[in-house]
Amino acid sequence: MAKLLSMATFVRLLVVEAERRVSLFFKAEEAQEVPSFFLDKPQTEKLLEEGEVGGLRYGLGSMQGWRAHMEDAHTAQPQLPGALAGWAFFAVYDGHAGSTVAQFCARHLLGHVLEAEALSGQEEDPTAVKEAVREAFLAIDRRMQDLSRAEAWEHAGTTAVAVLVSPRHLYFINLGDSRALLCRSAAVTFYTDDHKPTKPRERRRIENAGGTVVLQRVNGSLAVSRALGDFGYKAVSWRGPTEQPVSPEPEVYQLERCPDEDEFLVLACDGVWDTFDNAGLCAFVRSRLCLTGSPRDVCECVLDSCLYKGSRDNMTCIVVCFPAAPAVSQEALQKEQELDASLEKRVAELYDELLEQEGGPNLVSVFQRLATEANPNLPPGGGLASKPPVRMLPRIERSAVQVGPRMPRHHFCERKQAGEANLTRISGQT
Repeated sequence: MAKLLSMATFVRLLVVEAERRVSLFFKAEEAQEVPSFFLDKPQTEKLLEEGEVGGLRYGLGSMQGWRAHMEDAHTAQPQLPGALAGWAFFAVYDGHAGSTVAQFCARHLLGHVLEAEALSGQEEDPTAVKEAVREAFLAIDRRMQDLSRAEAWEHAGTTAVAVLVSPRHLYFINLGDSRALLCRSAAVTFYTDDHKPTKPRERRRIENAGGTVVLQRVNGSLAVSRALGDFGYKAVSWRGPTEQPVSPEPEVYQLERCPDEDEFLVLACDGVWDTFDNAGLCAFVRSRLCLTGSPRDVCECVLDSCLYKGSRDNMTCIVVCFPAAPAVSQEALQKEQELDASLEKRVAELYDELLEQEGGPNLVSVFQRLATEANPNLPPGGGLASKPPVRMLPRIERSAVQVGPRMPRHHFCERKQAGEANLTRISGQT
């Protein structure tokens, strides 16, 4: 009987998906122009925030990038209200198929968490806190499903990654493929595990609910196996809320804090993790903290580096620093100055070399040459992409002036402008 139900559900889902795709096909035929998911050039304006409460400092950066729409959202509460004044909450929501669900979660999820008795300010019980977080996710998903029907929401969803900071513990909360990590004693000590349909446990739940995993996606469409929203994947009547093809149930991990060793947290959407691995991002953030000490400035560096590494997605990053985080280092500043000087010198040399070639020098050709040369002094994890070519423009222009009349300045400027339009594409390929 179960097999018959499973087959019937699968056929129903297959028909629904076929109808949806046929509808999209004819809509596309009727439209004058099919809208693109990507822009002709990236939107590089950033939303930047920072704050500090007690010994906890945080910085946040968010950028639309190449995507046609900004679908990320976030929550940053360095101090919770009332009896939880010693607690904090940070979260990144990576929306897909629209921003409605992500924005709603950014405004309301923390409120659902704080309604729990386990967070009333009494003695902290980690087991009760984790269950309260789980129930909050299920509750907000039910609330949004009712609202989506009543208000005809877009068929959107969102992943979520969050950290609830208490005086004694760190609670890592994960749903989907955004990710968080902890740097302790200069190394990655913990990171959340992405929820992908190909993972054995996720695949079992999907198939037990009559769904399939095709092209590493749920029913050939959704790239994550757990999310808030996405109610079209939560319509199997004979399965509970956490047993649907896409589950709203988060995984919650508890770590005891080590005040003398805990340095910082990083929370980011997959637009960041597409270009950094865990160790690389940890090393890069740590190296930038040694230069600036500001988690806000570090987030800005992360976003720029992701763009130049080739990320085509929205990007959001939160860095939360504890008292043991690296401080500004005069030695690190000196090394960075030496690196900048060596890059400037090399740019001037490359400019001279390229003058002798047909077509002359331009920004892209200079950057391509630099990218092929080994340089162990580049920022760990970030590499040459964390020294964006646009920052080298003054150096190239100075070289153009120094070499005199061999190339008219307006010719160089025209080539520079053409190069800028392709910088991130070239960077992502090197």
